[in-house]
Amino acid sequence: MNIHILTLFPDMFQVFNHSIISRAVQNKIVSINTVNIRDFSSNRHRKVDDYPYGGGAGMVMSPQPIVDCLSQVRSNNKGKVIFLGPRGKTFNQEIAKELSKEPELIFLCGHYEGIDERVYKYIDEEISLGDFVLTGGEMACIPIVDSICRLIPGVLSTSESFTEESFYDGVLEYPQYTRPECFNGDKVPEILLSGHHENIRKWRRLQSLKLTRERRPDLFNKLKLSKEDYKLLK
Repeated sequence: MNIHILTLFPDMFQVFNHSIISRAVQNKIVSINTVNIRDFSSNRHRKVDDYPYGGGAGMVMSPQPIVDCLSQVRSNNKGKVIFLGPRGKTFNQEIAKELSKEPELIFLCGHYEGIDERVYKYIDEEISLGDFVLTGGEMACIPIVDSICRLIPGVLSTSESFTEESFYDGVLEYPQYTRPECFNGDKVPEILLSGHHENIRKWRRLQSLKLTRERRPDLFNKLKLSKEDYKLLK
């Protein structure tokens, strides 16, 4: 996948120089390119914002640097243009799955009080991380790009690395344990030591269902439970 991120703060994305995403970049599975919007400002002081017409607090990102930056990036990336903003649909695992199938993506990070309304005509999709305020779109872009990249074949070692994680199939992940077998009086559940793979699978599924029902009833109510699920819950 070829990803371009349009931002005022490229250094914030050095987080992708580490861990799993870094390996994916080195293995040429993913390409992540940051582009500084300031470099495209026609203002000699590289100014990218101005006061809002009609008054009001804060500054608004000007259309010229953004549109010119996007035009340049388009020569190397024909993917969807995604703006990280509050009007968009809330990001979730289903959106991550869909976007992970795209060969190319362009992310636009807003800042200050947002972008000039005339920029929206150049945007294909708007995504929000949630109903809360962040300093800028960079803060939302990092987890979104990370969650998309880890679903791309080859980024993780096996498909199980993400298919059994929380939210992948609509449920929270089952409890995990490792050595020692007993820690401060708390023992690992006996079934996990049994070596009986089918019983372990059923136990894990039950735990996922119970955790989802208790902690995230909103997710649980959307589930399409199988006959086995009903039997386990009984």
